[in-house]
Amino acid sequence: MIRNRLKILLAERDLNYTQLSKITGISVNALSKMGKNRGTGAKQITYEVLEKLCKALDCSVGELLVYIPDQE
Repeated sequence: MIRNRLKILLAERDLNYTQLSKITGISVNALSKMGKNRGTGAKQITYEVLEKLCKALDCSVGELLVYIPDQE
């Protein structure tokens, strides 16, 4: 399973979706969907979006997305 850490990174940087939207040009709605790890979370995130997020949050893709193996 791939988990995103968007909400965690926002909290660490004292930012919210509205502020990140202004920085990146990504809609608040899209950011909110990306911030959800279950249910209605984003199904696809483009390289362009990843680049914008990493630049705005000063992080690597590995800090934003984390692979967690399924437990069998």
